[in-house]
Amino acid sequence: MDVSVVIACYNEEPVLVANVREIIDILDQTTYRYEVILADDGSTDSTVTLIEGLAEQYPCISYLIHPVNMGRGRTVADGIRKARGRVVGFIDIDLQTPAHYLPRLIREIEQGADVAIARRIFKLSSHVLGRWILSKGYMVLSSWVLGVKRRDTESGCKFFRREAILPILEEVQDPHWFWDTEIMALAAHRGLTIVEVPTVFLREVSTRSSVRIVRDVIHYGLNLFRFRRRMGHKLRATNPRKKL
Repeated sequence: MDVSVVIACYNEEPVLVANVREIIDILDQTTYRYEVILADDGSTDSTVTLIEGLAEQYPCISYLIHPVNMGRGRTVADGIRKARGRVVGFIDIDLQTPAHYLPRLIREIEQGADVAIARRIFKLSSHVLGRWILSKGYMVLSSWVLGVKRRDTESGCKFFRREAILPILEEVQDPHWFWDTEIMALAAHRGLTIVEVPTVFLREVSTRSSVRIVRDVIHYGLNLFRFRRRMGHKLRATNPRKKL
């Protein structure tokens, strides 16, 4: 297997079928032997039924089901553990990072990177302003607190060389959204080669944003300092001026 794409799902009934088909259509245009792993995290709508239907329709699809909600990070991690591809990654099912970027991210791993992440490019409007502020602010804060280069760690599309990321995966503790920060900081500390691919950020205007700037800044800030305390000096280079 060349590539494994993990898709975490939680109550995705409105978008699941159409967006999974779009991802498969993109991958079908490549020469990769690939699999799509649909990982459900305790959905309470008809998502699981739809997943089972898609798996019957497409031989490339397999799935795993969490009987209760365990967190998006834990769900992605379990999908990566199940994956068989040399290159493994995930994309958020809302496709705010469009699926047509997948071949580019995969190609970066084939060309020698250990980690390739989508770096979101925002077209500023009232609909994305809150998310843009949070994203930019968090990049600055996490870089300062953890002593790593400024990267878009929270983007919803990342790919890895599987054999390089599996040992790091076992060190990540947060099962929720902070999972992304942990895995990126640990990858940088371990000296993995990380590249960013600029990608347009698309947000459905009719969808209400889940971003709450004050609440989210406090939540992520506390997690950053807890993570720094847990890791201690390991997240700092010997030279404190050097960026990982």
